[in-house]
Amino acid sequence: MAEEKNYIIKVEEGKAATDERPSIGPVYRSCFAENGFPAPIPGMESCWDIFRMSVEKYPNHHMLGHRQIVDGKAGKYVWQTYKQVYDIVMKVGNSIRSCGVEEGGKCGIYGANCPEWIMTMEACNAHGLSCVPLYDTLGAGAVEFIICHAEVSIAFVEEKKIAELFKTFPNSTKYLRTIISFGKVTPEQKAEAEKQGLAIFTWEEFLQLGENKQYDLPIKKKTDICTIMYTSGTTGDPKGVLISNESIITLLAAVDCLLGRVNEELTMNDVYISYLPLAHIFDRVIEELFISHGASIGFWRGDVKLLLEDIGELKPSVFCAVPRVLDRIYSGLQQKISEGGLLKKTLFNVAYSFKFYNMRNGSKHAEASPFSDRIVFSQVKERLGGNLRIILSGAAPLSSHVEEFLRVVACCHVMQGYGLTETCAGTFVSLPHELSMLGTVGPPVPNVDVRLESVPEMGYDALASTPRGEICLKGTTLFSGYFKREDLTKEVMIDGWFHTGDIGEWQPNGSMKVIDRKKNIFKLSQGEYVAVENLENVYGCVSDIESVWVYGNSFESYLVAVVNPNKQALERWAADNGVSGDFETICKDPKAKEYILGELTRTGKEKQLKGFEFIKAVHLDHVPFDMDRDLLTPTFKKKRPQLLKYYQSVIDDMYKSINKPNA
Repeated sequence: MAEEKNYIIKVEEGKAATDERPSIGPVYRSCFAENGFPAPIPGMESCWDIFRMSVEKYPNHHMLGHRQIVDGKAGKYVWQTYKQVYDIVMKVGNSIRSCGVEEGGKCGIYGANCPEWIMTMEACNAHGLSCVPLYDTLGAGAVEFIICHAEVSIAFVEEKKIAELFKTFPNSTKYLRTIISFGKVTPEQKAEAEKQGLAIFTWEEFLQLGENKQYDLPIKKKTDICTIMYTSGTTGDPKGVLISNESIITLLAAVDCLLGRVNEELTMNDVYISYLPLAHIFDRVIEELFISHGASIGFWRGDVKLLLEDIGELKPSVFCAVPRVLDRIYSGLQQKISEGGLLKKTLFNVAYSFKFYNMRNGSKHAEASPFSDRIVFSQVKERLGGNLRIILSGAAPLSSHVEEFLRVVACCHVMQGYGLTETCAGTFVSLPHELSMLGTVGPPVPNVDVRLESVPEMGYDALASTPRGEICLKGTTLFSGYFKREDLTKEVMIDGWFHTGDIGEWQPNGSMKVIDRKKNIFKLSQGEYVAVENLENVYGCVSDIESVWVYGNSFESYLVAVVNPNKQALERWAADNGVSGDFETICKDPKAKEYILGELTRTGKEKQLKGFEFIKAVHLDHVPFDMDRDLLTPTFKKKRPQLLKYYQSVIDDMYKSINKPNA
């Protein structure tokens, strides 16, 4: 085995518990910040400077690209240069100001990623406006809530979302004065908007508004709020997270430092596929990072089924993803392998085992087995465009078996990161060539100090030999508070430390493993505490399931679960075990439930779970948990109160079956 390094340095000792607070672990930071946190580029004071400086440096380089649709078919990517985009941004800014929107105003953007989204964002950056992404996946009424809470006076909207925006009338019209469609506007829509006293424009019409007007750009400060990003949380109204210019430019300096130290610097030749929502901080800061290097950003067509086709055409060098997308790629590749003949399957397995063995013993992925890469894994590489050098997963935990598989077969670095909107995304990220970081989110990015705080009621001790506790963060990348909610800000910001609510465990190499969620704890009727997120991580290792929601309460002594099975795996099991019917029918079959329950039990025994942590009954749902039914947040976290409400009758039936005499 290769000798293990440690990627963190201690900057402060831990503290024992007092009557007022639990014990606190030592403060650590990235070893790449041994001489202090890296400073932003001189002259870079705001997000506008990021774009402005790149326009000066790379005026004729490709910036934004989209696929041209000709006769219903997608063609090649068509590009606009940094200078061309800049010229349009200046027009957008002048037009916004001509509508009476002043510095500090709130500008909403509602719709899928597209070049106009970025242009509008940059116009906001230029004129000192707060960009407020609007998105309906936060639940019914969220768009109306955000417009009214943030006091949005002007909104840019994707053509097909105009009808959704109109549903916010009349309440939103107290603040909203102007609407701009990224596409067309129908006469009916124009009439409806005007009836409400609003002006509505197509994109082209709007650009002409400021044609002969010139507005001075205000001086931007680091502390100015460049965006208010509303996060779902799992309960209550969305919270408006205030992100300053300083948060974003500090993060970019830290990410550049980290990439430089692992010899993976970004350059103007890098290409990024934009499909994760710009309304979320993860994609927003990644695109700011690419813009800062004069690199190119190509937009997808908005259909996840066509994503791989867009990737094949664009040939990106960096691919950011949420685990659900990588799970889909993994399942597709596994299916192709299982459909291959015996010879192909054997060749794949031998190549995989050989390469993984060498990687585990310290070889870099490109040197572990060049023969396997060329003969066996090159097809996977080509499916992902052929130029990928980094896959970065974020927003939710990536299963270890999927991460390991992709590290071997994708012929590029697969890194997993962790961050929240409140921390401006990047807080931890695993490092290239460090296989020991599998299943972790890696060490801290060199922009934050990190410590764990003990959670005695859950048995987590930050001063133990294996330190576990709530992850707490400090640094200039942190948010400036929740908009108009100082009460909520005070709950999570204590003595300058942001309390994430996530439970972490330091690994010997300085990487962090997220193992639980502080609030997801309940007591069973026998008095035993159950840390449900930890259990779901354990049961999530069962390869035949896609997702599992574990439920219990203080009136029952057993746990039950709703499971989304893996379609291919369950259909294969059904064929081998004489169970007929389509996927929905198989999920209802008692034998299928028995089989999945057996797999969960087997995993529970392997992981040495306690008796009360075993699941006693399951319900198989052929429809995956989704946002359409309000069961998941936009970052695919489970909304537990909503899951309980949706599956209440199923839960009741499971408990009845367990509690029957002789059951």
